[in-house]
Amino acid sequence: MTTMSSSDLDNSLSPETAQLRSAVCTHCGCVCDDLTATIEDQRITRIENACSLSEEWFLAQTATPDLRFEIEGQSVSPEEAIEKTADILGQAQSPLIHGLARSSTPGQRAAVELADRIGAIIDTSASMCHAPSILAFQRVGESTCTLGEVRNRSDLVIFWGSNPVESHPRHLERYSGDVAGLFVPHGRSDRTLVVVDTQETETSDAADLFLKIEPESAFDVLWTLRSLLAGKTVTDARVGGIAIEQLQALAEKMRGCQFGAAFFGLGLARGPLGHQNVEALLQLVTDANDHTRFIARRMRNYGDVAGADSVLCWQTGYPFSVNLSRGYPRYNPGEFSAFDLLARGDVDAAFLIGSDGLNKIPDAALDFLRQIPTIYLAPADTEPPFVPTVRLTSGTYGIHDYGTAYRMDEVPIPLKPIFANEVPMDETLIQSVLEILP
Repeated sequence: MTTMSSSDLDNSLSPETAQLRSAVCTHCGCVCDDLTATIEDQRITRIENACSLSEEWFLAQTATPDLRFEIEGQSVSPEEAIEKTADILGQAQSPLIHGLARSSTPGQRAAVELADRIGAIIDTSASMCHAPSILAFQRVGESTCTLGEVRNRSDLVIFWGSNPVESHPRHLERYSGDVAGLFVPHGRSDRTLVVVDTQETETSDAADLFLKIEPESAFDVLWTLRSLLAGKTVTDARVGGIAIEQLQALAEKMRGCQFGAAFFGLGLARGPLGHQNVEALLQLVTDANDHTRFIARRMRNYGDVAGADSVLCWQTGYPFSVNLSRGYPRYNPGEFSAFDLLARGDVDAAFLIGSDGLNKIPDAALDFLRQIPTIYLAPADTEPPFVPTVRLTSGTYGIHDYGTAYRMDEVPIPLKPIFANEVPMDETLIQSVLEILP
């Protein structure tokens, strides 16, 4: 990458000459903020430092996205779409607001205000991914830190049920693998990389130690590690398909490192007992702090799902699955989780705002969405898996407007627009709905 000063990043846009703009990627939870976009003719023609997941997305962005405002699939004016949205939400007895992972702090705050106004249930994308992890650290606590500390201090990094080479391509490069830090000046050669998973992955290929455990055995393996870390004798020859000698060696690495980091993904958190698996890992990390400094971190997938959880926490006291129908917040994952509500038919209208992961929605929930009035509000580069009653299109934070995205370690990263053209954002559209609600 060519070194350049901040003055080289010209903020004035011209369709005739190429301009360089600093950019932040909100594609995954890494929220990389060291990108540089080349702008020509109101398009991004080159993006430096982008990973394999985000490059194509950046190159598809334009100053004038395809803004679509539709009712029952037919184009209408923005005003008509907003009026129809207000009419649906005003008449609903049990409305649902879901998503917010593709939004930003301003839009997320507006969504909570709307939910409070109409007495809705509001839920984030966390309920279909890291909800078990959130429940786990609410029960047993979490020893953690920022990714900057991992970068500067970690000499032992464990990835459990996660494949960052595929899901977070720059994680190893920027925080946990190759990057040099204050106390690990030689980068990768100063670190031991361990992967624990049920299958071989691109990340396991790069690891110093790979433990291939049997499916549904994570809890047993973690509790065995806790025993070994405490110096207790384990008589079993193998646990979870792993020789006890290998688990003993890992326990010794954990006890002897200067600073350890355990990153865990959906491979650990998903499943009927996912929260217990995560609890076991968090307790293992707590135990390790009797010997050294050790932290745990969730590998958040969606760009600002951490921000959505944070905004809901400071607005309602709870991170997701919050019911405001009684005029005060109630929290009960499962009962108030979006896809469970839809599968049971417990709502009569749905407002999907910046929803990622709708391609993974259960069939029963998707079938019910098709039966009730549904509003879909998202950037132009997304496509719902059904025809919503109302479709509203917004710009993208960090592309068309200012905003804030929370990295997977809950560090807020400011977003600045790449293009100067004014494009309606989800905050503006939600506020327009609020203004005309009865």
